[in-house]
Amino acid sequence: MNADLIMHYLRTYGSIAIFIIVLLEYMNLPGFPAGVIMPLAGVWAAKGEMNFFVTLLITVAAGLTGSMILYWFGRGGGEVFLKKYYSHFPNQKKVIEEKMDFLRKKGSIGIFISKLIPMVRTLISIPAGVIRMDIKKYMISSTFGIVVWNLVFVGAGYFLGDMVMKMIA
Repeated sequence: MNADLIMHYLRTYGSIAIFIIVLLEYMNLPGFPAGVIMPLAGVWAAKGEMNFFVTLLITVAAGLTGSMILYWFGRGGGEVFLKKYYSHFPNQKKVIEEKMDFLRKKGSIGIFISKLIPMVRTLISIPAGVIRMDIKKYMISSTFGIVVWNLVFVGAGYFLGDMVMKMIA
């Protein structure tokens, strides 16, 4: 998905496109990089198509929705998935278990920090569900991390507009 296609979706479908694309990105689906999508949403807001804070709110809502879907996936079927994964990649079991222990120990702070690290930020939701992290703590720490991450990217597009378009086009 390139910048022109995303801008076309934004012009055609508006805030619905922003929500869906960011939702899919937060669900870690291939082809939806945050480094392209959210700055373009910021550029779109800078052009007066939508209020910056509304754009940010939509991206945060989409990010939290995607994170919650993965959390519930982890909570409902994550253990079965991990068992199958371990059977194919037994050497990774120790590393994954260490990360799960880190999450158990760090809790909300671990989720917040993880939401600020590329790739980890979308995947951390599954182990949070597997360890059955308290849903309220998960949602609050995720929301804060998502706000910070999205503010940086949407803000970059908003304040650097044309330069962002040249860089990602």
